[in-house]
Amino acid sequence: MSRSLYFENSHGRIWEEPEGYVRLVYHAGPREAVQFRALLTHAAQALSRHRWSRMLVDQRDMAPFNPTEQDWMTNEWLPRAVNEHGYRHGAILVAHNVFARLATNQFVMASRNLPHVYRTFEAEAEATNWLKQVPDGR
Repeated sequence: MSRSLYFENSHGRIWEEPEGYVRLVYHAGPREAVQFRALLTHAAQALSRHRWSRMLVDQRDMAPFNPTEQDWMTNEWLPRAVNEHGYRHGAILVAHNVFARLATNQFVMASRNLPHVYRTFEAEAEATNWLKQVPDGR
């Protein structure tokens, strides 16, 4: 069984992996709010579709989050993804851009009150191995 493309727009792609997790890959460049929110909303829906709880978030080429994106992700998207879509484990492939890394660290710190775990990785193999070891349960 191979991965299948679930959704794509100008800001990224969402893949359904045969190992039972969603892969979100951010494209390089600036983002527009509607397309950004659509990408993340579809990522949460992909989790629900399979009743999965794990996501690989590939931020390697991503531009930094702006304050509006950060606020929406922290206060709206992540709580909904966790509470309504079962998101429990996120493996983040960290961005090459240092400011994108800092924005992600702020987001991870702000989300600590949720029943959800993020881990950051430089290497994809380490990230996927970790995801495969954590239980896929809600």
